[in-house]
Amino acid sequence: MAGSIEYQKQMTEIVYINLPGPQEPTPGMTGGELLHGFLAELYNAPSAEIKNYVNLLCAKWNVHYREYRGG
Repeated sequence: MAGSIEYQKQMTEIVYINLPGPQEPTPGMTGGELLHGFLAELYNAPSAEIKNYVNLLCAKWNVHYREYRGG
């Protein structure tokens, strides 16, 4: 007989995308660098609809953008 409360432990990680990202892919970039540039460019989408969709996906997958503030 199952208990009245069931739960599943989930491992969660937070992924931070540092902005600004690479502007263009270059020969020899690692997969991580390519992904970083791709995700940074999605964040800067000119369309509010696309930006909203990206933000919804980021919330679902625990991805956070961090903007570099020079100092």
